[in-house]
Amino acid sequence: MPEENQAKTSNASDTSAAPSAGSGPGSGPRGGGRPGGGSGGRGKFFRRKKVCKFCTEKIDAIPYRDVRLLQQFVAERGKIVPRRLTGVCTTHQRRLTRAVKQARNIALLPFATRH
Repeated sequence: MPEENQAKTSNASDTSAAPSAGSGPGSGPRGGGRPGGGSGGRGKFFRRKKVCKFCTEKIDAIPYRDVRLLQQFVAERGKIVPRRLTGVCTTHQRRLTRAVKQARNIALLPFATRH
């Protein structure tokens, strides 16, 4: 009987062992060691800082009738693309949103795509 008790305790200690090194929060399929999977800023590619298109071209008013301009900032599904992806500054993003909504209301832009 003492041998069985020792076997049970050793099995119990095996299951309560510390998690393996590969199961931490930063070790997913992407690796990298950081939770986001990044490489710590020392990657091969240099991501250029996004500059507001409207500020560089000195466009103050964003016309709601200019559908070609507005379509650059609307995704394929009809959603307005966020500022962090387009690089538009905060004030122009607000004006852009207002212009897209006006263009949708008078049917220049679609609210959503057809299925």
